Amino acid sequence: MDKSINRLLMQFEQLLKTTNKEQINPKIDELCISDLQPIVELVARSRAEYLEHLYTLCKQYEGTENFPSNDEMQKLRAHRLRFEELAEGSKAFETSIQRGYLDLKD
Repeated sequence: MDKSINRLLMQFEQLLKTTNKEQINPKIDELCISDLQPIVELVARSRAEYLEHLYTLCKQYEGTENFPSNDEMQKLRAHRLRFEELAEGSKAFETSIQRGYLDLKD
């Protein structure tokens, strides 16, 4: 790869890191593992609710030729969307920690 392209990409990476830290860091206190516990618990609870709803629904229709109703599917979708949004948010926190956007408590 051309040296000027490499240099530009390195500068771009630094700009991304600096800008993200400037925007994210002031909004969130310094973190330690106990500060992340509520995030982990909420994601786990939402996953459990989603899986429980799916399991219950499947057991209800086991051995039949029927499928869940539209209302039942909407409820399942709501559980899935809640879980997916919370899981993605958790991953965004993890990425922000890995990239140094957030300060950590000593």
